[in-house]
Formats: sequence, structure tokens, C-alpha cells
Amino acid sequence: MKILLTGAAGFIGYHTACVLLARGDEVVGLDNLNAYYDPTLKEKRLAMLQEKKGFTFVRGDILDRSTVAGAMKGVDRVCHLAALAGVRYAFDHPDEYIDINIRGFFHVLEEVRQQKIPGLIYASSSSVYGGNGKLPAEETDRTDDQLSLYGQNKKDNELMAHTYHSLYGIPVTGLRFFTVYGPWGRPDMALFLFTDALLHDRTLQIFGEGKMQRDFTYVDDIVSGIVAAIDKNYAEEIFNLGCGRKEELMEYINLVEQSCGKTAKKEYMPMQPGDVRSSLADISKAKKMLGFEPKTTIREGVPRFVEWYRGYYNI
Repeated sequence: MKILLTGAAGFIGYHTACVLLARGDEVVGLDNLNAYYDPTLKEKRLAMLQEKKGFTFVRGDILDRSTVAGAMKGVDRVCHLAALAGVRYAFDHPDEYIDINIRGFFHVLEEVRQQKIPGLIYASSSSVYGGNGKLPAEETDRTDDQLSLYGQNKKDNELMAHTYHSLYGIPVTGLRFFTVYGPWGRPDMALFLFTDALLHDRTLQIFGEGKMQRDFTYVDDIVSGIVAAIDKNYAEEIFNLGCGRKEELMEYINLVEQSCGKTAKKEYMPMQPGDVRSSLADISKAKKMLGFEPKTTIREGVPRFVEWYRGYYNI
């Protein structure tokens, strides 16, 4: 297939592009390489993609409707991963979140409609569950108690996709990602922050007094779900993509310490606004309908990230 992949130079986008290209798909990567975090990391991911057969890069912004339209011409699927991610950055930059995550998604939907693209797969988030509190979270659970602007953005995306499917028959699949980690990860994510602080002898700031649990999901497992969703191309579905295990934050940190060969200095902090104490995905639907079978535990995944980090930064 020929696939438009927005956010191709991003963390999940890069890994997704690698898998699609390796199996012989043609990938049109659209990315603006913005400075939400260090663009050098995006540029290095992109440089590796540009060495691969079948990859075409379009540098542009999803807020530019004409750029989206041009990049989408002749594709068989759109995989929309471009977004401003994360909960806390939105507190200081709410206008950017509304622009990129809402209007940008609207541009993608409108071009899918007008160009009659036969399938849209897009990134949602576990953040849509907000303050629901029910664990494990199922796709049929209520998602109307949002705790963050980011979660609200992603819920809006799901509603917009549903509306476009209902009105125009566009096949749409939303994927709720749960705490993705792995090599080439974003510098604002917990594993990167912990590893960076530990290897540079800085104190680890641990929020929620360390009494938090997460469904940590290795990036290769997430990508397997994305690719399956592209191939299945259901008429309209939402899927949880998580590991299906609830891990203690302190065990996660312990694995970082073991992988780095050092013990961290720790500062325990209160919960941050917009955060939740625990997350856990019910992945039975994804298993049944996507053949989704996450394989990587944090005991395998965390050392892989630390190994990548040491190599990337020459430590």
C-alpha cells in the first residue's frame, strides 16, 4: 500500500514507518519537525528513514490544508499520528493544543473525505479515560470526565471521526495508546527523564509520592497494533493498545537503576494536575479483532531503552 503517515519523524511515527517500509509499503511521511522537544532527535530519525527505499518526506504542517491535501494524493491509507502529545505542556500552551490537535485533525478528516481515501487510522490516548477510575479500562467505558486538555483533545478527535464516519462513511479506527516507551523516545517522557537524570547524577523527581501504577507499553508492541489496524481497516472502531499489565512506578525506576548500574537520588513529589494514579488497558478487543499480542515486559524494554540512550549520547 501507499500510506500517508503524519508525524513520521516522531517517536511512534518513526518506528511505524520502519515496519511499514520493511514489509514493502510505500510511506509518505509528513512532519513539521517542530520544537516541542529537541528537533535534532526528529532530524536523526528522519535521516534514517530517508535512507530507506519507499520513503518520501514532505516537510509541512497539518495546519496548512494545502500541504495535507498534496501529501495525501494517491494514498491507500492515512495513519495520523501527528499531534502535540503529553498532559503538562498543555497547561502553558493551550492554544497550540487546540490548533494542532483539533484543527489539524479536522484538516486530515476533510481531505480524507474529499479525496475519498479508503481508510483513516489515528492516534487517540488512554488519557481519554480521565477520572473514570475503573480498571482495567474498556473501550465501552465512559470517557466524559476529562482531567486534561490533552485528554479532551483526543476525545474530541474520536467524536470528530465518528461524525465523519456517520455522515460520509469514512472508515475510521482510533487507537488509545497506553504509556508508550522505548528507544528513540521523547525527552519529556518519564523513562527518558529518569535515565537522563540518573546518568548525570541529578535527583529524580518522582510524582505521586511514587505510589503510581502504569500500563507501560513497549513501542514495538504499539506498532504491531497500528499496522494491524491499517491492514484490517474496520468501518469504525476504537481499540486500547496497552501491555495489559499494571506495573508499579517504583519497579520501573528500579529497573532503570539496574540498567544504569547506579542508585538514584530521589525526591518524592505530589501528584501533578491532570495526572491519574493508575492506568491499565483491557486489551481483549484488540487481541480478538487485531490479533494484538504484546510481547515485551518492562524487564526487557527498560534495559533496551537505556542501551539506546547510552549509545545515542555516547555515555
